[in-house]
Amino acid sequence: MHILISNDDGYFAPGIILLAEMLAPLAEITVVAPERDRSGSSNSLTLDRPLSVRQAQNGFYFVNGTPTDCVHIAVTGLLPRLPDIVISGINYGANVGDDTIYSGTVAAATEGFLLGIPSIAISLVAEGGGHLRTAGRVAAEVVARFLKRPIGQPVLLNINVPDMEYEKLGGMKVTRLGKRHKAEPVIKSTTPRGDVVYWIGAAGGAQDAGEGTDFHAIAGNRVSITPLQMDLTRYSQLDAVGEWLTAGDA
Repeated sequence: MHILISNDDGYFAPGIILLAEMLAPLAEITVVAPERDRSGSSNSLTLDRPLSVRQAQNGFYFVNGTPTDCVHIAVTGLLPRLPDIVISGINYGANVGDDTIYSGTVAAATEGFLLGIPSIAISLVAEGGGHLRTAGRVAAEVVARFLKRPIGQPVLLNINVPDMEYEKLGGMKVTRLGKRHKAEPVIKSTTPRGDVVYWIGAAGGAQDAGEGTDFHAIAGNRVSITPLQMDLTRYSQLDAVGEWLTAGDA
């Protein structure tokens, strides 16, 4: 088995180093990750300049682009053969609810999925802690399960692991995405040169965090596993928009 690993925190991040270490006994590992932190870059592709790929002393490849760039380059040109699975992480911080729209971690996995490869994004729900090895053990368990019994259909999984000792986890739970309240207002400040600048405000708190959501699972110390899809069509509004569009012609 061949696993492609990427992330959005950079090839030097502790999470990706640990992930590669813990998955190495299970498969051949290739790491292709951004050269610097690209958190929040979502699914952006770099189309206005060429990209370079370099190799660090530990064998990891790094790209001067986004997480999506990394997986796209790896799968469509860099690797001599397709990986069997793409894993993105371990991200330091949750990717739940609306976070998945902005997450570079999820975006790297999404690119693998769009290229026809089973893909997983894994994040540690860290709030000042640092039980990265717990997330690494969960990742290894999921990959081992996939090796033993493939799901048998295209899959994109978003996994969030509570920040605690592995033995204290309450198991795994298949969940849907919850939803946050709207983000906090931007923070306006002035630079020493008198320029006005804006910092993006913090994410909103949980709004939809009931039974069955990723928020709820994590609050109960369970690993949240959410299958994602890329079809953004809102099917329930097709008829309504169609009626709105033709109503003015009557």
